[in-house]
Amino acid sequence: MSNDDVNQIPNEENGEELDNIIVLNDENGDEIEFEFLDLIPYEGEEYVVLLPNDEDDEAGEVVILKLEDTDSEDEESYVSVDDEEVLQKVFEIFKDKFKDEFNFIDE
Repeated sequence: MSNDDVNQIPNEENGEELDNIIVLNDENGDEIEFEFLDLIPYEGEEYVVLLPNDEDDEAGEVVILKLEDTDSEDEESYVSVDDEEVLQKVFEIFKDKFKDEFNFIDE
C-alpha cells in the first residue's frame, strides 16, 4: 500500500468540522478510522483517497485504495493497489483537484 504526504488545511463549513469518517479493518482485524477525502475515477476503476484519523500522525499521509464491487449493494470493499504508476496518477488527479484545499509536500 502506498502513501503520499499531504498537509491538511482544516476543512470547515459554517464553523463545523466536516465528518466523513469510515472505519476499515486491517489484516489483523483491528478497526482503523479514516477520513474520506475523495473518490477518483481512473481508467474504468474507482479509487478512494483516505486520510488516517490518527492524532499522532502529523505527516498527513494519504492512503489510496481501489473500490471493488461486492455482491451486496449495501457494502463496499477496498483493496490495496500494487501498481505504483496507477497510485501516482490517481494521486496527481487528487492533488490537482484539491490544490486549493490542501498544502502538498513534494518529496
